[in-house]
Amino acid sequence: MLSESVPGTPPEVFAPVEVPSPSQPPEEVEYVQLLTPEGERVDNPDYSFELDDEAIKGFYRDMTLVRRIDTEATALQRQGELGLWASLLGQEAAQIGSGRALNKKDMVFPTYREHGVAFCQGVNPLNLLGLFRGVDQGAWDPKDNNFALYTIVIGAQTLHATGYAMGQQRDHAVGDADTGEATIAYFGDGASSQGDVNEAFIYASVFNAPVVFFCQNNQWAISEPIERQTRIPLYQRAAGFGFPGVRVDGNDVLATYAVTQQALKRAREGSGPTLVEAYTYRMGAHTTSDDPTKYRLSEDLEHWKLKDPIERVHAYLTRHAGVDHDFFEEVEAEADKIAAELRAGCLALPEPQMTDFFQHVYVEETPQLAQQRDQYAAYAASFEGEG
Repeated sequence: MLSESVPGTPPEVFAPVEVPSPSQPPEEVEYVQLLTPEGERVDNPDYSFELDDEAIKGFYRDMTLVRRIDTEATALQRQGELGLWASLLGQEAAQIGSGRALNKKDMVFPTYREHGVAFCQGVNPLNLLGLFRGVDQGAWDPKDNNFALYTIVIGAQTLHATGYAMGQQRDHAVGDADTGEATIAYFGDGASSQGDVNEAFIYASVFNAPVVFFCQNNQWAISEPIERQTRIPLYQRAAGFGFPGVRVDGNDVLATYAVTQQALKRAREGSGPTLVEAYTYRMGAHTTSDDPTKYRLSEDLEHWKLKDPIERVHAYLTRHAGVDHDFFEEVEAEADKIAAELRAGCLALPEPQMTDFFQHVYVEETPQLAQQRDQYAAYAASFEGEG
């Protein structure tokens, strides 16, 4: 046995650790929660939601519109208009709550699923569809909305975010909780196993970078359950790197807002990084090329449907805020309008020309690049008239 080859080591250290089966029902966990699945407000000793019911109505609108955008994009992919789509279904509260906690100076580094955060930052949803339609490489300028381009390489954006945050330090943009700048990096539970993410944690901690690491733990890294990713809750990993971590109910938009707001303020004032684990659930497929019925139980999905982030806000607004049916009808009508505009815009996106790519390599065209462009154009023209 391995334990016999290491003198003085108790045998139990090397005993196999039982890993929960993915088929086991999800267990209830402890996290920061301010709004229950039934729509009841609850108190937390460390976090509070200080905005009024009008703000909560705004959150409801945001989540409803984003879900409709997501649904329309999924339908477009199924009809062959998009090559792929990564759905955020079920994660609306995590994205809207954290996105609305940002100020105009904060910078966002997303993965490829942060459609709700993009919405909060003012990115045109049509630009997101252009990427998945394959007609551009990301049609928005990160400077316009403080929202970086989508990152397909798993976890790489956490390094980008840490480097950017270190730049904010050197630009003397940190030092005040309300007027300073911070950076937020989004990633999933599967990405937490990547070396890039752990290296970002190290640099952020050592340099006290003003960055919030926002992990949307949706329980599944494609087809791998969270039990195969970690032996402890993800937020507890932060302690090993020397900065605080907190787990929040990722289906509670009020709690997500409050927790992210506090983490961002901490970063802006110069107190360093925070790891936020938004405990949520991916109710749809990982992407439209995935079939979740092959690896997870329908009972798990039904369990999480009872915690739907939009339904709990709807329950609160109707039962406790006196919001009438007209408001919800107006939001649905707005969602229908956005969906129709999104579909029409997607179908009207121009097809790219290969020569277009040469325009986006450098800010100023080099002689070598111009030569390559002309050579390619001549080569492509040689096929004209051949069918």
